[in-house]
Amino acid sequence: MIVLGIETTCDETAASLVKDGREILSSVIASSADIHEQYGGVFPELACRRHSEVILSVIQKAMVKHFSEIDLIAVAKGPGLVGALLIGMQTAKALSIAWNKPFIGINHVEAHLYAAMMGAPEPHPFPSLGIVLSGGHTFMLKIFDVGQYELIGTTVDDAIGEAFDKVGTLLGLSYPGGPKVEALARLGDPHKFSFQAGRVKKNPLHFSFSGLKTSVLYALKDKELSEKDKADVAASFQETALKDITYKATLALTSFPAKAIFLGGGVCNNQRLRALFKEKFPLLPIFWPPPELSLDNAAMIAGLGFKKFIKNPIGDPLDLEVQTRIPIA
Repeated sequence: MIVLGIETTCDETAASLVKDGREILSSVIASSADIHEQYGGVFPELACRRHSEVILSVIQKAMVKHFSEIDLIAVAKGPGLVGALLIGMQTAKALSIAWNKPFIGINHVEAHLYAAMMGAPEPHPFPSLGIVLSGGHTFMLKIFDVGQYELIGTTVDDAIGEAFDKVGTLLGLSYPGGPKVEALARLGDPHKFSFQAGRVKKNPLHFSFSGLKTSVLYALKDKELSEKDKADVAASFQETALKDITYKATLALTSFPAKAIFLGGGVCNNQRLRALFKEKFPLLPIFWPPPELSLDNAAMIAGLGFKKFIKNPIGDPLDLEVQTRIPIA
């Protein structure tokens, strides 16, 4: 079964063909990050304009070799920017009508978790701990099966990727700041500054990064810092934030008999994060998305669309609406 996936939740316009939920036949991504760099973050109206300009050409490039074989259209229905989501959704509906093919709406954040499952051996080792770390989301959940989750911890303020980007701005780095903070951190001492991650009294598995971000602000405020000082700040911030993830993952694993850990989202590209998980959980299988599937992409949308459709092969109605927020569990 070949699924066309469409992704337009934020600033990437993406289309992909995936066979049987695992085999990626094509994957095309057009990013508008170059436009948003001057604003230090995503400018929603400009992101929508770029989606409108390129979405048809992106889809055409993705399906050039397998157009006649497409069985299903899967599209990200949320969460995300409402205007951007509408462009992808309306395109998917139009193609569904024109081709007489079913379509299905997919939770973009759930798809980030599925990205790590696409390359994992089947049957997947459930129950597992799932962790999503991206620019807009930070949470942990119990995974009992694809589509069956129990939320156990989430951020009460900033997502970790957002915190990386904001710290990047404080350090004078261009958007997106996350990868640049990681690169700068390699040059610094992670123990130079005594930063602390936030603790949420009512739920020790929840995350809070706003206080950590503020600590970085005061470490930099009104000071003439050398490039080495800035590298030390970046390294200390990164080490504190990432160790908070492994600390709370450790707490979560005491609550149920997890057989593996699945991680998704753009922050999963951080090599220090991967090293920390390898050190902390040497006996537990850890599944990461490949780099091309950690950032926003349509292959994960198509892959999860296949799994959802196989369980309930009727698709979604044409009056399906986009959702800027969707609880995963």
